[in-house]
Amino acid sequence: MLSVCAARRFVFALLAIALSAATAPVAAAGSLSRGTAAFHRGDYIRAFRELSPLAERENAIALGLLGFMYEHGFGVPLAYDAAADLYGRAAVQGNPFAQAMLGLLFDKGQGVPQDFVLAYKWLNLAAARTSGRERDAYARFRNAVASKMSTDEIVIGQRLALNWSPAFPARPSGGRVSSSH
Repeated sequence: MLSVCAARRFVFALLAIALSAATAPVAAAGSLSRGTAAFHRGDYIRAFRELSPLAERENAIALGLLGFMYEHGFGVPLAYDAAADLYGRAAVQGNPFAQAMLGLLFDKGQGVPQDFVLAYKWLNLAAARTSGRERDAYARFRNAVASKMSTDEIVIGQRLALNWSPAFPARPSGGRVSSSH
C-alpha cells in the first residue's frame, strides 16, 4: 500500500499524464492550454484565472484541475467541500481523473461523508475509463478501498458503476448544454 505522501505524488504525476493526453474544444483550447501550463509551472494564480471561466462552462478538465487546487490548497484556500463539488461536476461528465479524485475524497470523508461504496464506484469507473499507468493506479486505489468493505458492499459498488452513465454527453463543439436532467 502506498503512503499518503507517495500516493499524492503518484496522483499528481497521473494528473500530468492525463492532462497531456486530453483534448479541448477549439474555442477554449488556448485558455485551457495556458491554464494547464500555469498549473504545471506552479503559477496557481494564473491557472485559477485561466481555468475558472472554463469551469463555469462545465469544462471537465478545468473542473478537475481546480478541484485538485482546492483539495491541496494550491493558490486557493484548502477547501475539501469545494474540491468535492468541482470533482463531482467533472465526474458526472465521465472525466476519469475527477472520478478517481472524488472516489478518494469519499474514501477519506473529506468534503463528503465517508462512504466506501461510493468511493469504490467512482474509482471503479475511473479504472474502467483509462489504460496503462492511470488504470493501474486507479485500480490499486479501488482495491485498497475494497479491502475495507464487505462482499455485499463491493457488489453494490460494482452495480452502481455498471448502471452509471454520464449526466450529459461530451460536447465536441464546446457549446453549453442544459443541465436540466
